[in-house]
Amino acid sequence: MNREIYITDYNCVTPLGFDVESNWKALLEGKSGVDLHKVSDNLEAFFVSKIDSEKLEIEFKRFFDSAQNDNFTRLEKMFLLSLKPLVERHNITEQTAFILSTTKGNIRLLKNETTLPEGVYLSNLAQKLANFFGFKTKPIVVSNACVSGVMAISVAKNMIQAGRYKDAFVVAGDEISEFVISGFNSFQAIGSEPCKPYDKNRKGINLGEATAAIYITSELNHTEKFRFKVLGDSAINDANHISGPSRTGDGLFASIQNAMKEAKVSSEQIDFISAHGTATLYNDEMEAIAFNRMDLQNVPLNSMKGYYGHCLGASGLLESIISMESSLQNTLIPSKNFEETGISQDLNIIKENQSAEIKYILKTASGFGGCNAAIVFEKLS
Repeated sequence: MNREIYITDYNCVTPLGFDVESNWKALLEGKSGVDLHKVSDNLEAFFVSKIDSEKLEIEFKRFFDSAQNDNFTRLEKMFLLSLKPLVERHNITEQTAFILSTTKGNIRLLKNETTLPEGVYLSNLAQKLANFFGFKTKPIVVSNACVSGVMAISVAKNMIQAGRYKDAFVVAGDEISEFVISGFNSFQAIGSEPCKPYDKNRKGINLGEATAAIYITSELNHTEKFRFKVLGDSAINDANHISGPSRTGDGLFASIQNAMKEAKVSSEQIDFISAHGTATLYNDEMEAIAFNRMDLQNVPLNSMKGYYGHCLGASGLLESIISMESSLQNTLIPSKNFEETGISQDLNIIKENQSAEIKYILKTASGFGGCNAAIVFEKLS
């Protein structure tokens, strides 16, 4: 019999705040981190969701001494800030896993370099973070485009159920860089205005940056403030195109179907969908098709991209955290900037803050290379 797996703690560092409480307050007020920023001298200004570097330095110095401040990159500081509160509240043992989700890591270290710096390797980044907090097991890296954050939860769940570990710390993050902006711009995927997921006038994505962390375990104790059970998960690759999703939503449909089957939850039981919603023409249309194929078109749904932009390897984990916070607060957050339906099939897109009982959550993600992932959470009383 499989062990039951629970998420009992989380934290995040984003342009809207350096903890979950400040992020939640900003979301209730409809604030967005997306704004016009000049990322580098070589590129024009883009609408992105970017953490204020000065505020980040101030926050880092509050918790870490000056010697540590000199030893870490900007992204590593974001990771450390998101992890620190969790590590302080939960013990690290020889049966504790450390899982890092990222797509690009310290990619900015490559600029103006003729040889590969050690810090650019994802395995080295993970080991550096693990060493700092004293993890005793070898770190695990999950890097599968934009489904990485959701898949990292799945990896933790499945490895604990297999008996490899008793608990795990999962951290996810990416930062905005000239490399990332140039790459997405080459696909002509970047929007010229704040993104509008599922809207008739959507014009592409806004990139974002964030880190997020969760604590996941098979063993509960009386000190836990809340508990979410990870009921089911799945990841399917539709192998449609290097950057374009299947037009029929096959991979996402199969991922949702498998996750819900493992969770033993029907479409009627799902209370809320935290969707991917990148505001690109094909992604949003594909999602609408997949959700309708699963008879989920009436379930309240949002995309967080209008608030945070697309945070790459952090997006799935960050959005999972916000969806769980929505459940705890009994409040649905609107899909920001949505005004008029621009997809061929109906979805119940949330348009304003509203009270709701949220027990079963479906979180989905899709990404380059045809990757798709889905996970089902249950709030426990």
